[in-house]
Amino acid sequence: MPTDQPAAAFDRKIRVLIVDDSASVRTTLSDIIAADPELEVMATAADPYVAVERIRQEVPDVMFLDIELPRMDGLTFLRKIMAQRPIPVVICSSHTEAGSNTLMEALEAGAVDVVTKPRVDTAQFLQESAMRICDAAKAAAQARLKGRMRPAARLHVEAKLTADAVIPQRSAARTASAIANMPVTEPIICIGASTGGTEALREVLEALPAASPGIVIVQHMPERFTSAFARRLDGLCAMTIREAGDGDQVLPGRVLIAPGNHHLTLHRAGSRYTVNVVEGPHVSRHRPSVDVLFRSAAHQAGRNAMGIILTGMGDDGARGLLEMRQAGSLTVAQDEESCVVFGMPKEAVTLGAVDRVLPLRRIAGEITTYAARATSSKD
Repeated sequence: MPTDQPAAAFDRKIRVLIVDDSASVRTTLSDIIAADPELEVMATAADPYVAVERIRQEVPDVMFLDIELPRMDGLTFLRKIMAQRPIPVVICSSHTEAGSNTLMEALEAGAVDVVTKPRVDTAQFLQESAMRICDAAKAAAQARLKGRMRPAARLHVEAKLTADAVIPQRSAARTASAIANMPVTEPIICIGASTGGTEALREVLEALPAASPGIVIVQHMPERFTSAFARRLDGLCAMTIREAGDGDQVLPGRVLIAPGNHHLTLHRAGSRYTVNVVEGPHVSRHRPSVDVLFRSAAHQAGRNAMGIILTGMGDDGARGLLEMRQAGSLTVAQDEESCVVFGMPKEAVTLGAVDRVLPLRRIAGEITTYAARATSSKD
């Protein structure tokens, strides 16, 4: 398993406060965080009242917060913190369907990310849990919150597993041939997001009419939570939104969200598109990976697709977006000012993968304009 996530290189270690009523969870989280050279455990607390005392002594860079806590539930505590003294909060939740609904409320209340509590049943699961927890802490430390200044930091990107681990790369000659022979189809939209992406996606999707092109999304989020996320958006938006299932068709008016812990790929049969839910290793330290979706879109849709990369830490999606652009897709990145974390979009811009950099509020309009132009050219 790779261990080279782009990280915030502070002048000091990132200080983490852990709030959980389980002593074993606090210990496991502390061990995971302490093992990362860029992180340190500032303090732990068994309930929000103890956490408040810890914060009065020293303000953490990031807080890991359980939802189910004694004396005051985590959601209430989160809302109080965000109203009084904003701190980047990562929800550390049990892997349950019921808890996932509360998670949606926590994200609405200002939490920047969510992780499942570390799994210790096997070495692989513990390693994957540790990777996700440390990555979430580093991403949260860079989050742009109202009323809080982001600490200055350098970002570094090192080698890691690429989309090659799931989808073989094409040669330049084969790509050129595929573009030349690709039939014109209905336009489709592919979107990738990470830290801060849940609310960014809500804003974009709420602004789209029901007749918008089919949309396929990778949002970095744990298993099962994606189904609750899809249900929440479905209740807010004109389009039909659901967690993707293997073989689902990409249709106008439908949004498919990659299920947590699985990659999602796009496939074309004639003029129709479907998605496949596939197994595979972490790509760019993520599963699902934006790079995997975007590469499949480059291969299968090319000029019939639009690729959009939203807020998030790291570089997942940057190389895939470049491949989409080289295959003829229109590519868009969210601008720095409107990002919670300007990591993934920045890497895409640096690679030359982006046609347009836009504030979040303008992205839905760009999708509508692209769809109208694509439909007109098809006729």
